[in-house]
Amino acid sequence: MAEAANRRGNVVVIGGGVAGSLLAKSLQFDSNIVLIDPKEYFDIPWTDLRSMVEPTLAEKTLIKHSEYFSNGTIVNSRAIDITATEVLTEEGGVVPYDYLVVATGHDVHLPRNKTDRLGQFKQDYEKIKSSSSILIIGGGRTGVELDGEIVTVFPDKKVTLVHKGERLLEFIRLKASTKALKWLKSKKVEFKTSAGTTVSADCYFVCIGKPLSSAWLRDTILKDSLDEHGRVKVDDKLRVRGQDKIFAIGDITDVKERKLGYLAQKHATLVAKNIKLLLTGEKESSLAPYKPGSTMIFVSLGRKSGVGQLPFMTISGCFPGMIKSKDLFIGWTRKLMGVDP
Repeated sequence: MAEAANRRGNVVVIGGGVAGSLLAKSLQFDSNIVLIDPKEYFDIPWTDLRSMVEPTLAEKTLIKHSEYFSNGTIVNSRAIDITATEVLTEEGGVVPYDYLVVATGHDVHLPRNKTDRLGQFKQDYEKIKSSSSILIIGGGRTGVELDGEIVTVFPDKKVTLVHKGERLLEFIRLKASTKALKWLKSKKVEFKTSAGTTVSADCYFVCIGKPLSSAWLRDTILKDSLDEHGRVKVDDKLRVRGQDKIFAIGDITDVKERKLGYLAQKHATLVAKNIKLLLTGEKESSLAPYKPGSTMIFVSLGRKSGVGQLPFMTISGCFPGMIKSKDLFIGWTRKLMGVDP
């Protein structure tokens, strides 16, 4: 029995976010798999802003790892070192691997347990509810979507958005950016640049980019595998360049594409397929390459509207609202993870 188990191979996944959680789920019946994550749950990240104004929603958007990952080992700790054969954890654990997948994404320190994370959403809700004026710092997707959530649930609040750029949503086309600004202004949101402006408010939220969770890799065998931005350099199979047994997936990679949740899930699906092939002794030539696809971006504006950028066109209004804003893909994601919708 032990020999049969060993032949399945030891796979270690570092990070239980969008990419890591799906990969762990996908390989749990094909390997001896260990998921290393400091927290006990998978937090659907693109739903967090709505949970700040509707905290009961988080009961469905926070999925305990044990709900979808029943045939492997969960180590609730932070990885601090990688050797050629093992991962070392903050508590002193040593986890051996035959194949390793790094999926640590961005450096976001969330509570270890689901109850405390639910408490954070409730605190944000109470802060918003008790404030007459709210300041949002950052005019990217996070800032715009949080604005939309707040003015939908609390239409009487005075909301001001401060952005250092010349326009909102600078990563998408001007037409979509203009549509988003027009919608926010229709909800009486004030938009200001950061050029010497002083804004007073009862509370504020900082909605700017978060750093990658890759600094710790500089003290591991992957220290030479990071680019100048801290992203992990990977080949077309999503293996870390120069490594045969180590893959990287999700936002932490240097793949030339937008860092979006559905693309991180594509990474996970591909690497799961390739690791299964390697575990069964297939040749290198049988591994599937990853092909960056055309980017589709949807930005929610409240519950019924939104803007979307497709490869060859920009859309706005109810249609993108129906695609994303209505339920933020919560039902689809729960189904993908194999839990009750």
